[in-house]
Formats: sequence, C-alpha cells, structure tokens
Amino acid sequence: MQETPAVLISEVGPRDGLQSVKATMPTAHKLRWLDALHAAGLREIEVASFVPAKRLPQMADAAQVVRHALGLPGLTVMALVPNLQGAQAALDAGVHKLTIPVSASAAHSLANVRKTREDMVAEVRRIVALRDERAPGVIVEVGISTAFGCTLQGAVAPDDVVRLAAQVVAAGVDEAGLSDTTGMANPAQVRRLFTRVRAEIGERTGAAHLHNTRGLGLANCLAAWDVGVRTFDSSLGGLGGCPHAPGASGNVVTEDLVFMFEAMGLRTGVDLPRLMAARDALRAGLPDEPLYGMTPEAGLPKGFTQQEALHG
Repeated sequence: MQETPAVLISEVGPRDGLQSVKATMPTAHKLRWLDALHAAGLREIEVASFVPAKRLPQMADAAQVVRHALGLPGLTVMALVPNLQGAQAALDAGVHKLTIPVSASAAHSLANVRKTREDMVAEVRRIVALRDERAPGVIVEVGISTAFGCTLQGAVAPDDVVRLAAQVVAAGVDEAGLSDTTGMANPAQVRRLFTRVRAEIGERTGAAHLHNTRGLGLANCLAAWDVGVRTFDSSLGGLGGCPHAPGASGNVVTEDLVFMFEAMGLRTGVDLPRLMAARDALRAGLPDEPLYGMTPEAGLPKGFTQQEALHG
C-alpha cells in the first residue's frame, strides 16, 4: 500500500499557467504535458478553466482536456469555474473538483469576474446547490484571491478575508483556501492570516496558492506549513498570474516546492527527475515562453535522493 504523502502538491500550471500567456498551447501538447505531470506522480491537477473562449482562448478545449485527464489513474481532475454557467459545463465534463475564485478585494472582484464580493458569495451558493443536485461527490473549493493584498486597491483587510471564508463555508463549500494573487504576501502575514482562517473554519481551510512575484514564494509556503496547511498550489516552470491583476506574475515553481519539502523529509509522492523532465513537454507546447525554477537550473545536489530525504 502506497504511503500517504505528507504534503499534497496541487499542480495548477495547465490552468493558471496557460491563462497568463499570450500563446495558445495546442491541445495535443496539453495532453502530452498532462501525461508527463501524471507520470511524475502529481495526483491533483487543475487542468482547465470553464470560461467563454472569447475571454480566454487558451481554455477553448477545456472539455476535451478534462476528458483526457479523467483517463489518468488516481488523478483528481480540477477545473476553475467563475460562475454557475462554468460550473454546469465542468460538471457535464465530469470533473472531480471545482475551484471558484472569490476575491477579498472589491476592485479585483469587479475586474476579474465582473461581480461584487456579495454577488460572488450568492453565486457560490448556487453552484453548491447545483453540485448537490447533480454530482454530490464533487468537491467544491473557493480560493479567496487577493487575500494578502491587491495591485488594484492596495491593502486588503484581514477581517474581510476571514469574513469571506466564513461566508463561503456557510454557503456549503468543502474548502476555502487563500491565494496570494498579486505576490504581495510575506511569511509573517501568511502565518497570521492562515492562523485566523483556521480558527474560523477549521478543517475546511484549503490550499495555499502563493506566488513568487517578489521571491518570497517558498518562504511563504513554509510559513503556511508551519501553521498546519498541507495542500499547496504550484505551477511547473513557475508559469501563471492573473490577467486582471497588473503585475501579478509567477506562481510558486512546482520543482522548487517539491525539492524543498522532500529535502526536509516530507513526502510529496512526486518524482523529482520525472517532474523536471515534464518541462520538456511544456517547452514543446510553448517554445517561446520562459520557464523558471532554481532546482532545474542548478540540478539536484550530489548524493541527494528522495529516499534519503524521506528517511534521513
């Protein structure tokens, strides 16, 4: 029987990564990239976003990508849905998990989904009701975006974040995570806010979705780990960023995140050499897009093996 990982790495590159680039990755390349990510041991992948193709042409093949991903053994297939219509399409496609962005910033909410925060909580309630009616086994998670600050409005009050977390849980979601959409967080802030949210909603606290915009991505992940977070979003090659938040570049690099946790002796279930090899599939589909990551650039330390990290 396979050991349960101490940390769940949720790969968001095929959604968050691709939505932020100008080029559209051909579907065949997307499917090969998903195969490579799965072969590396990733078992939760956000594969697409169900939004109008005219807004995000990179996601026009969402249903086809989900259909392929459902054939990968043991994979939790996630999709982002910004509204009820997107949720209907994602459930039709057969996803295992829906993620809904609900912004803590009033300005970002209007820019990103064209709804107020209050409207989005009501939309979450409708999506949960649809899930309960049509596919009660599907998990619904809200990602509270701009939880640590917003490039459009500036500071975001922690009280607003905690209140939103309580509201969406009351609306019936299974999890509510915190997203550093604009890369403004620091470790002390991450520790404080996740502690407050966990005190408010307990085990329903979801993933840490952190960016490396200012080089603090791994430090922020470690701060979240220290206060009990066990699921972390990241993107292969560090791709990603919200197209509706100026300056919001760069998710945490999956390769660096896995290396950090494995070097600490915390099992992720992800094979590092295979993970780094998955960059070839990404590069083939987006040949002009720069990829990031200190671990792929430097290589694994001499003598390092994941088995030693696990037992040493």
